[in-house]
Amino acid sequence: MIPRAARRVLGLSRPRTFNVKIFQSTRWSSSSPRQWSTPLAKRIAEAIATTGPISIAAYMRQCLTSPDGGYYTTNREGRDQFGRKGDFVTSPEISQIFGELFGLWLLTEWMMQGRKKHGVEIIEVGPGRGTLMDDILRTVSNFKSLASSIENIYLVEASPSLRAAQKDLLCGDSGLEEVSAGYRSTSKYAGLPITWCEDIRFVPNEPNKTPFIFAHEFFDALPIHAFQSVPPSQTPTQTLSTPTGQISLNRPKPEAQKPQWRELLVSPKLPSSIITSSASSMPSTKSKDPQPDFQLSLAKASNPSSLLLPNQSQRYKDLLSTADAVIEISPESHSYVAEFARRIGGSKHSGSTAPSGVPPAPRKSEPSGAALILDYGPAETIPSSTLRGIRSHQLVSPLADAGEVDLSADVDFMALVEAALGSSNNVEVHGPVEQGVFLEQMGIKERAEMLIRGLEKSRGQGTEVAGGSDQHPANSAADMETKKKAIGAAVERLVSRLPGRGMGTLYKALAIVPERGGKQPVGFGGGLGV
Repeated sequence: MIPRAARRVLGLSRPRTFNVKIFQSTRWSSSSPRQWSTPLAKRIAEAIATTGPISIAAYMRQCLTSPDGGYYTTNREGRDQFGRKGDFVTSPEISQIFGELFGLWLLTEWMMQGRKKHGVEIIEVGPGRGTLMDDILRTVSNFKSLASSIENIYLVEASPSLRAAQKDLLCGDSGLEEVSAGYRSTSKYAGLPITWCEDIRFVPNEPNKTPFIFAHEFFDALPIHAFQSVPPSQTPTQTLSTPTGQISLNRPKPEAQKPQWRELLVSPKLPSSIITSSASSMPSTKSKDPQPDFQLSLAKASNPSSLLLPNQSQRYKDLLSTADAVIEISPESHSYVAEFARRIGGSKHSGSTAPSGVPPAPRKSEPSGAALILDYGPAETIPSSTLRGIRSHQLVSPLADAGEVDLSADVDFMALVEAALGSSNNVEVHGPVEQGVFLEQMGIKERAEMLIRGLEKSRGQGTEVAGGSDQHPANSAADMETKKKAIGAAVERLVSRLPGRGMGTLYKALAIVPERGGKQPVGFGGGLGV
């Protein structure tokens, strides 16, 4: 099994990239109808036939969340995206300790902020199957003062099938009712209410609340735009001699005299089986891989996205003069992390944007709460050509089998930092730090040792584990050794920095906390200090 960030976990030195072409006219044969890999691929192609090539962001959005065949929004019988039988494995499925440490991080931040007695809220975006939240709530339930201060739990989830799985795990047989913000049920932990919302902007935002926000492998699945730097036009000016003088036939436009960003767009791939002209320039795939339905092409001119998005940060502007440089930008990621910052520190401006029917965020008199983000991507550089597909724990083309392949891209952590600090004057951002560093500072190895001692103690007391028998007790010496090795292997996988061996370097942690003079949170170099 491989995690979603499989490219580097497998030790591949470069991301899988796809040829970019500006296509010339090609003659098509009409002897047979075009066959598409999935119904969603056909619908996307039909839309492109009407509107022209679409952005990678639009393609990702359709593939992942379309109500008609999207990867996360379509319930396929017997299909689970997560775990051994799914397409990828995430850290909460690797070890319960991962989620427990999230709960301990919440505890330390709550203590550092004065141990509030009420008004605490827990928010998770992209909760998957609910495994992480289950471990967080189980851990928090052991600290009665903190548990009693929690008033609400919110899960931001757009997928009906995943929402159902989360409800079953976290609430059991409790009913599910529709409310103004989405859906609500009752947690099996202390009877706390859990509310599901499709977007974080629909989560109530009250200035007297203290929100603790978690985002694990959420930002990597948000849509990206990709842009390539195009050098100034090299086309020579052609002239025509007339009795009245020379006339320029192709006078270059002023913007063509300097580098420009051009967007990389998704368009249908010409199927080699029905192309009658030469296809030597078309990208190829291995015969064992699904043939992509789509390919990336470079826009022939600037568009609104290429004129706006790369000019929002000096980091992008600095790369414009580098010919053929490719950058990836995720506006939705910026919007989400900005919302995190505003909920913790209050808005920098008088009211934040809100969807129709949702009131603007009120000003917050006292910053409180925190956000913890764990995802994969470079710590400082801008992601480039990182769009990937994964299916059944294998890397596949992101441009094939639309709706049946998980799509993701590296997270631009520095862009998240800029967006958070630009949205509130009253927050600090710490990190990113490597996941291995964060988990070790949080005590992952010590917790593993506690679990192992617990196993040894239970065996010494003759406590049987479910599944044993008189002839082969489940807590036999061999079984105990297997469990101890499994705990150690899981921890090693989460913190290892060896290429191809673990996730300790690939994944990064980022924290947003109230402004407090640079005092580092636990896991980011700081201690509890209370």
